[in-house]
Amino acid sequence: MNTIITIGRQYGSAGHAIGEKVAEYFGIKFYDKEILTRAAKDSGFCEEMIKNHDERPTNSFLYNLVMDTYSFGYNSSSFVDMPISHKVFLAQFDAIKAIAKEGPCVIVGRCSDYALSEFKNTINLFIYADDDFKVKYIMQKDPSITSEAKARELYIKKDKQRQSYYNYYSSKKWGRAETYDLCINSSKLGIDGTVDLIKQYVEDFEKKNG
Repeated sequence: MNTIITIGRQYGSAGHAIGEKVAEYFGIKFYDKEILTRAAKDSGFCEEMIKNHDERPTNSFLYNLVMDTYSFGYNSSSFVDMPISHKVFLAQFDAIKAIAKEGPCVIVGRCSDYALSEFKNTINLFIYADDDFKVKYIMQKDPSITSEAKARELYIKKDKQRQSYYNYYSSKKWGRAETYDLCINSSKLGIDGTVDLIKQYVEDFEKKNG
């Protein structure tokens, strides 16, 4: 096993749970919120600060300047003047690359497919789901959400954040088929069926590229 699997996901599509099961099957590491801990450790930033800016975009700064600064590193003068959200993005970007260099794994969200675009051994997935599935899944995971309207409101808000974040920092479009290698509607197959499909896809990819 030499493949890195990135998973973009709609909120409530069970992307996290699916990623965990895929990682468990292949016996590889799984990263979601763990990326934040790693980014804080490697960059020296406070983990709470990184969590507060996780997958949240800002439009207060030019994208090109971010990438110019990225090429110079943390010590450049423009990095010092950069908004916190951009510093957090760069810290996560570096953490994702460092994690990928350590070996095969599953990484959820945070522009991981874009961060690893130069890595040839990656499979980039996107998990989405129908409205009813997302509403039921969100209410099941969080008993404090007692109405379907609240669940719907939550996933719309979260997906807008994720879309804005991804589209702002990446050169591709969040949720668009051409951005990924495989897009799966988890409400059609269920969690286990989606995991089985991914397992087969990864195994076929390994055979072809092994």
